[in-house]
Amino acid sequence: MSEQTTTGQLAASSRDSEPHLSRSLSNRHIQLLAIGGAIGTGLFMGSGKTISVAGPSVIFVYMIIGFMLFFVMRAMGQLLLSNLNYKSFSDFAGDLLGPWAGFFTGWTYWFCWVVTGVADVIAIAGYANELWPGIPLWIPGMATILILLLLNLPTVKAFGETEFWFALIKIVAIVALIVVGLVMIFTGFQSDAGAATFANLWQHGGFFPKEFMGFVAGFQIAVFAFVGIELVGTAAAETKNPEHNLPRAINAIPVRVMLFYVGALIILMSVTPWTEFKAGHSPFIAMFSLAGLGIAATVVNLVVLTSAMSSANSGIYSTSRMVFGLANDGDAPKVFGRLSSRKVPQNALFLSCVLLLAGVVLLYAGKDVGAAFDMVTTVSAVCFMFVWSIILASYLVYRKRRPEQHAASPYKMPGGIAMVWVVFAFFGFLVWALTTQPDTLTALLVTPIWFAILGVAYAVVRKSPLHQARVAEWKAMSDGETAAVAAKR
Repeated sequence: MSEQTTTGQLAASSRDSEPHLSRSLSNRHIQLLAIGGAIGTGLFMGSGKTISVAGPSVIFVYMIIGFMLFFVMRAMGQLLLSNLNYKSFSDFAGDLLGPWAGFFTGWTYWFCWVVTGVADVIAIAGYANELWPGIPLWIPGMATILILLLLNLPTVKAFGETEFWFALIKIVAIVALIVVGLVMIFTGFQSDAGAATFANLWQHGGFFPKEFMGFVAGFQIAVFAFVGIELVGTAAAETKNPEHNLPRAINAIPVRVMLFYVGALIILMSVTPWTEFKAGHSPFIAMFSLAGLGIAATVVNLVVLTSAMSSANSGIYSTSRMVFGLANDGDAPKVFGRLSSRKVPQNALFLSCVLLLAGVVLLYAGKDVGAAFDMVTTVSAVCFMFVWSIILASYLVYRKRRPEQHAASPYKMPGGIAMVWVVFAFFGFLVWALTTQPDTLTALLVTPIWFAILGVAYAVVRKSPLHQARVAEWKAMSDGETAAVAAKR
């Protein structure tokens, strides 16, 4: 028997014996998961710093980022629906770009969410200290990790239900902020900072009070607010009726960005001039406190706490699924490819929760909670940009190698190939923006260490029999496609 035949049989048997995730997430779960992913800690906690450095121009910052990432999501949606065997975007990256891309994308996305989860643990500890002054920071940090583990160990449907309510709380909080803010504006509410009026948007130096470089600085921080927008891509393997539910979730993104990000920011800066905002302080809590709604401010603090918990919960979910997929591709230890009796990758869950303990350590390593939060969010944003770029690169190869499949797709990416290059140019601008400030430049320079570690790891993993079997499987699929195209010509 030839080596190629043996490898092919191993690939087939590994695919047949692979444990399968359960398609238990309904339309309401996937819709709220998409919203929860798009509204993260970056909006509730990070927007104070974004406003302070960019002024009212931050409105355009969020609109531009949301517009660009919509095309990343549409490209991801088209690719996931082109083959329902894809469990996540690391699968189509491996198939279209090569096994290295699946390995690098999967592990980088896992790293992104671990880092984001660490940022969320830091944020939760900070909020808990606001609610209960003097509480040791390690207590809310450890409690968060334990709660996340307990929320994710039951069935995936239990996770979907939990995230549904987490996201709903965030939506209610933002809608309440917009409604209360509008009442304050139309009733001419007065505070030490002056009257609440839409004129506050342009009366304190105009829309670009810090000129172009202040506008650029806003992108550095705001991009972190959008991490998790691609979360529906990791839930693809556990989504009921993905052909219907995934497009609905992705298509609603522009509306969500306009309402939840742009709408909330316009209200915040109309009630209080942008000059009053400070880094490390949630503008949401500040606005309700300003309105004299002391109890409401406390409730919003709890809501913001819930938002950070929701983001961390989503991160734990996505990292465990990504490691599960990597294990079944031979790119992670086999122990992480096992499912519990309830179809949950519990070993991968334990791994992610253990690594979140780094957040508890960082609480005592930095100057303050805000400094620790800023330190990890920049690294996370850079790695997320890499993942988004891989999604777009996969789309380019898909268009070249599978033109017939693209032509038959009912869910095409608007703008096509030209729009991909526009988004790539925008990512280049974001990388340049990160070089303009000392703290973000440091994080940018440190990030390549992660890719060097991955390069060494891949050099070892690529020799494993299961990984080679997957490579043979992808090559056979690619050769089949090439032969089919040649036959048609």
